[in-house]
Amino acid sequence: MSVPTFPSAIAANSPAFKRINRAMVFGGISTFALLYCVQPLMPLLAGQFALTPAQSSLVLSVSTAALALSLLLSSVVSDRIGRKPMMVAAMMGGAVLTLASAFAQDFTQLLVLRGLLGVVLGGMPAVAMAYLGEEIEGPSLGLSMGLYIGGSAFGGMLGRVLTSVLSDFYSWRVALAVIGAAGLYAAWEFRRSLPASNNFRRGDVTHQRGIDALVQGVRAHLADRGLPWLFALSFLLMGCFVSLYNYIGYRLLGAPFALSQSGVGLLSALYLLGIFSSVWAGRLADRLGRRNVLWLFMSVMLSGLLLTLANSLPVIVFGMGLFTFGFFASHSIASSWVGRRAQAPQALASALYLFFYYLGSSVIGSFCGVLWSGAGWPGVVALLGGLLGIAFVIALRLRGLAPLPPAILAPVA
Repeated sequence: MSVPTFPSAIAANSPAFKRINRAMVFGGISTFALLYCVQPLMPLLAGQFALTPAQSSLVLSVSTAALALSLLLSSVVSDRIGRKPMMVAAMMGGAVLTLASAFAQDFTQLLVLRGLLGVVLGGMPAVAMAYLGEEIEGPSLGLSMGLYIGGSAFGGMLGRVLTSVLSDFYSWRVALAVIGAAGLYAAWEFRRSLPASNNFRRGDVTHQRGIDALVQGVRAHLADRGLPWLFALSFLLMGCFVSLYNYIGYRLLGAPFALSQSGVGLLSALYLLGIFSSVWAGRLADRLGRRNVLWLFMSVMLSGLLLTLANSLPVIVFGMGLFTFGFFASHSIASSWVGRRAQAPQALASALYLFFYYLGSSVIGSFCGVLWSGAGWPGVVALLGGLLGIAFVIALRLRGLAPLPPAILAPVA
């Protein structure tokens, strides 16, 4: 199936393509370093502020919940003011709020700042997906989206590793200050590198107002036969992924493993597998079709999850690697599928995908904290395994999804 594009759509290997990908790698790294840098700090915060694991998980869950809600409004705003200004403001604001978090006087202040960070960062992920869908030609979109998600994987890894090591040698406050300063530099590089939009058309919904545009756009996307299933996948996959990394640290810090804070943080280096798998899976999906490979990578996730039940550290690490590889490959395929299938407003379709993505992170991630306290790691694995089973069934269902007729495909989908 060929996807029509604007005549000015950017092809792979062109100078503009390289500039876009350079900027998006910086954007992905910064956004996800700022968002997830607190994840390995949860046991430290629990000790300092006398919190349960479920309570300490709020330092991440409040950000992802705020981000989920912000994404929907940000997509509407970006349709009016433009993609690049929205993304630059999001990156700059997120860096400043992370710097401020380093000076929080109590856990309540920290939660407020982290909530504001989620609101501000909402101007980046969905808008970035929409920008790529508008500017990159269809045959190259999978590669470009994979590179962006690869940058996100590296950012998630970098934020976790840096905060773990710095908190071991200094404090969690120093760690957050360093991440915030790095975020300011990334925002400058992003603004300098990213070309202005050529195919963006301001005011696709100029005859409507704010909430009306949002409601009608949501209804249109939920009426599609494929998009709601992709949204459900984003909820399940991200919820499982963030939950594994939220609570595996509690297990490995305790007996019989007794790893250090830095040791647990270094496990985030497994995110490097996500950089490879997201790009490789994007190319594979461009060649073989998304419906033919999505279910396969979810099988890899489930296999890795089950291996984390072992009492051998090498086996657990290997299982985490498989799980991480499968997650980023699945996310790359599903997110690019939304970009290919969505009709106008495309930014809202990307926002809905990420709304459920981060909602899953908050809901499943917080609930697993309660489950960890009551049933330990086997209980967490049982829940996540069941959720991945549901995701696998959805992926199989999507294999029978009829493609949209070329005549009604959005020109930038």
